[in-house]
Parts: sequence; C-alpha cells; structure tokens
Amino acid sequence: MEDILNGLSEWIVSVSDTVCGYPYFFLLIGGGLFLFLYSGAVSIKRLPWAMRALRDKQASDQGKQSGQISSVQALLSAIAATVGMGNIAGVAIALTIGGPGVVFWMWVSALVGMSTKFFEGSLSIMYKGRDSAGEVQGGPMYIITKGMGEKWKPLAVAFSIFGLVGTLCFMQANQLVESVTTVFTTPMGIENTLMLRFIMGLVMVAIVGAVILGGIKRIALFASRIVPVMVILYLILVIIIMAMHFREIPGVFGQIFEGAFSMKAGFGAFAFVALTGARRAAFVNEAGVGTASMMHGASKNTDPIREGLIAMLGPAIDSGLVCTLTSIPIIIAGNYVGLSDPKGLFVALGAWGQLLPGIGHLLLMVIVFFFAFSTMFSYSYYGQKCTNYLFGAHNVKWYNYYYLAMIVVAAMIPLKLMVSIMDLAFALMACCTMFTIIKLSPRVKELMKSYFKK
Repeated sequence: MEDILNGLSEWIVSVSDTVCGYPYFFLLIGGGLFLFLYSGAVSIKRLPWAMRALRDKQASDQGKQSGQISSVQALLSAIAATVGMGNIAGVAIALTIGGPGVVFWMWVSALVGMSTKFFEGSLSIMYKGRDSAGEVQGGPMYIITKGMGEKWKPLAVAFSIFGLVGTLCFMQANQLVESVTTVFTTPMGIENTLMLRFIMGLVMVAIVGAVILGGIKRIALFASRIVPVMVILYLILVIIIMAMHFREIPGVFGQIFEGAFSMKAGFGAFAFVALTGARRAAFVNEAGVGTASMMHGASKNTDPIREGLIAMLGPAIDSGLVCTLTSIPIIIAGNYVGLSDPKGLFVALGAWGQLLPGIGHLLLMVIVFFFAFSTMFSYSYYGQKCTNYLFGAHNVKWYNYYYLAMIVVAAMIPLKLMVSIMDLAFALMACCTMFTIIKLSPRVKELMKSYFKK
C-alpha cells in the first residue's frame, strides 16, 4: 500500500510540474496577449483612465447595485491576495535561474496581465448572481452561468471545486514558519520541533481567524489599510537601499535591459530568459485565474468598464512595482549568482542582510509577515465564495473552520505533494476562467466603445 501511495504522489507531482509549466504559461500569456491586442492595448492606452476611475467617487462608495465593498476595497483586497511570498521568494528564484533580464519580461507580462484583469473586472460586474441567501455575488461561476447560460453550469461547478483546493494557503503558512525558525528561533538555540511549529500554526490561526471570521467587509477593511502600508513601507526601504548604493543603480537597470535582449548565448537562451520572467509575473498577478473577479464581483460599482479599469491596476502594482522592488536589492547584492539549488526567500534575506548589515534581514521579515498574512486573509474569501456556490451560504462558516485548521497542518508537514495539488488546481481554474473571458470578450468590447466615447 505504501508503494502505491508513493507512486501516486510522484505521479501527481509529475503531472502538476508538467501542466503548471509551459502549458499554464502559454494559456495565461497567450490568452492575455490576445486580450491585449483585441482591446486595443487597453493596459497602455487607457492607463490614465484607470487612474481617474480610481479617484472617481462613484468607484469608491456611490454605486447603487447591491454589493458588499467599494471598487477600491476590491482592488486592494485582490492585491492583498496576489502580493505574497511569490513577490519575494519567486522573484529571487527567477533571478537565480534567468538573471537580471527576467525583470524586463516581468514588466511585459504585467502589461499583458493588466488586459486580462480588465476583462475579468468588467465581466464580474456585468454578470452577477444571487446565492442561496439572496445576497448578490460575483465571480467566474456566476459569469459562466449568467453570461453563457445554465447549460455551462458544469464548468462553473468545476471552477468552484478547483477553487476550494487552489485557494488554500499552504505555501504562505509553511514558508512563514520556515522564515521565523531560520531568522529567529534557530539562532536563539530553540530547536525546530513539531511542537514549536504547531504553536506557530495556532498563532497564525488566531491572527487570521480574527479577520476572516468577520466576513468580506472586515477582510476588505483590513486590506484597504494594510496593502497601502505594506507596499509604501517596502518602497521606502528599497529607496533607502538604492540611496545607499546609488552609484550601482544605473548598472542594475543596464543589466536588466542587457539581459532581456542578450543573444550572446543564442536564441534559446534569450527565449528562456523571456519565458522565465513572464511566467513568474503571470504566477504572481493571477490574471486569468478567476480570483480577482470573485473580489471585484463584491463591488458596489454599477459600471463594468470602470470596474475593469480599476481591476487592471492590480498587475501594475504586484507584478510591476513590487517585483521590481524585490529585484533591485538582490541584483545589487549579487548573491543570487551561481546557486544550483536556490531557496528564494533565503536569497532575498541574504541580500538585505548584506546591504543593510545587522537589520536588513529583520526589516525584510517584517515585509514577509505583511505579505504572507495579507494573502491568507484574501484567499479565505475566495474559498468562501466557492463553498457558497457549491453548498449554499449557510455552510460558509464550516469552510472558515476548515481553512483555519489547514493553516495548522501547513505549519507542521512537508508540502511538496500538497503544493503540487494546489498548483494543478490553480491551472485548472485558469482553464475555466480564460475560456469564459475570451468567449465573452466581444460583449465587453461593445461596452468599451460606448464608455470611451463619453
């Protein structure tokens, strides 16, 4: 029996590695590129409109349609979910594998992802439904059934099932524990035992539970406060590092552009760098996965295009700004070069410790805490939405207890198999969402024409 289970585990990991590799990348980037071109480069051409929409009072709190939160709160809550460990550990690994040139292709991927998020946000307002309690809800499951018809309900059910698995925060909880033990407890001589990890898991449950048990309004309220603070704090700290090493900044951006277009090692190496950077950004911003439309579907906003414009700012912040902020100190430090088995978070901690001796790694740990917990808060809402659709609004509370219990589990066990299952679920969520977005994209384009004529 043990051999069968081991064989099954290896098969799941192998399938996940295959599906979540280039097939997943081409689904998100290829589909996003189509939407970018089809929309007339909305992420570039309409960026000023998006900034104005963000300041529009109607986008904040004046919508008349039923909803739970404002458009700005929806944006910040979606960013809270996407700005996480991937923005630090994932970027460090990408730099180790592909060099500084990957950063440029992260920017390109962010522009493509912004177009996808524009369509996601617009469709989330165009097609809302009601749950078993009569509350207005949004997300891919409602976009599918309301936009394409009840005959497509099996696709909506499939998305919700995949969402229940994909939105568990095993990675964030586990990596947070690993970070605390590496930076704090182990240097203090405290042994990394199962009991210690269990206690850390309970602490995380207490923090996360205090927020998510209050529902979407508390999650959105917390996100609207924590996201600006954590991004601005990160920006300030990186600016300090850049000021201390200002002579090296031109060289950093020189390495980024040179590495992005270098053909010294042949076209294959160039393509590898481009795909590594774009793939990392696509994983970070979750454009096309469907999570953002669940959050924006809770908005009170009544104008689909305005919501889409606000939604598309998400990838600009997480894949554009935050990933760049992570890459600059690591490139300056240069400690990512030549590593055969990189552990992204340790590379980032090493860089900050090198550039800000004595306190750098501690300051980055503060950022890690912000990023990890913000993700855990928002991801719980996505799981609630999927539970609501599958089992009814009255059963959502049981999902919250299940979600909190899984945080303790994640703190205690090796995660390779579970992470592979979660990654595979994310890829399957993206298949459902991207198919729906592309199929319904002509309806969004029709609304775009009238909106931008005003």
